[in-house]
Amino acid sequence: MKKKVLVGMSGGVDSTVTSILLQKEGYEVEGVYMKLHHKEGYHEQNFAKAQRVGEYLGIKVHFLDLSKAFKEEVYDYFVESYKQGLTPNPCVMCNRTIKFGKMVEFADGIGADLIATGHYIKCDGEFIYAADDPNKDQSYFLSEVKKEVLPRLIFPLGTWVKEDVKAYAANIEVLKDFATQRESSEICFVENTYEEVLARHMNIDIPGETVDVEGNVVGTHKGYMHYTIGKRRGFFVNGAHDPHFVIAIKPEKNQIVVGTKDELNVSEFEVKQINLFEEKNEFDCLVKVRYRTQAVPCHVMIKEGRAKVTLDEPVFGLAKGQIAAFYDGQKLIGGGVIC
Repeated sequence: MKKKVLVGMSGGVDSTVTSILLQKEGYEVEGVYMKLHHKEGYHEQNFAKAQRVGEYLGIKVHFLDLSKAFKEEVYDYFVESYKQGLTPNPCVMCNRTIKFGKMVEFADGIGADLIATGHYIKCDGEFIYAADDPNKDQSYFLSEVKKEVLPRLIFPLGTWVKEDVKAYAANIEVLKDFATQRESSEICFVENTYEEVLARHMNIDIPGETVDVEGNVVGTHKGYMHYTIGKRRGFFVNGAHDPHFVIAIKPEKNQIVVGTKDELNVSEFEVKQINLFEEKNEFDCLVKVRYRTQAVPCHVMIKEGRAKVTLDEPVFGLAKGQIAAFYDGQKLIGGGVIC
């Protein structure tokens, strides 16, 4: 008996090729398009594409409105994090609660054995691994996915290179006009800048003080929510000759703390909301503190629900609220929220 796979379909090339590959491998495929937000015209266009693919493959494509759950679990978290002076990662939380949370619940409802997406990741049922294409690897974004979901995940594109996927798509009739479409943005509900999103909910333009690491007022800024750790422009420092960078944010005082590049270097930090794919309290591994950064060796000690991470070499611009993803070589061990 064929195993049934539910594929998260966005109307894009990656999820479409995923559906085609799984069908060719002999799986019974159904698709689901998830409505996550209320961007004008966005869903109508993309769902129409997903339906066209469904007709081409002869598969059912469901429409699942998850906008209420997405707002509560992802969008509100995004806004509230910036309000607290943090730098959130909404894609990680979306993967945990929506794509590999609510989508899994929907899969159960239609009797699907497996769940697939167009992510560039590998999974063996116990662990997630970095994709073969290092430029597209998305394993970092699944570091908070619940362990019990892993045996049901399948990612056909984990062994593919993006250019080969595009070339493959260009030869499939239904995908001819998909293959040249623009890549989707990293955060689906942010069209231009995160500040535009925040400005819909609060006044982000309240000028405040720029201070140094000792708390001395050295200049001004246009409102703390305009800044993330490591930013070096958009604020004023009296008489500064050397570049200054944001090294901390104090939302309760509407202050940003600035300093030199050396003062941005961090050699140890703490992590909360720890999610590990195997139980361990102390280990050596590699850690990525942002998606587009190099993993660095570290020692992790977990005690009372928090991890102390000691780095072999300092990292630049560590931001509270971002995700620390732990790796053993190419194998993703898990992750947590930097605090």
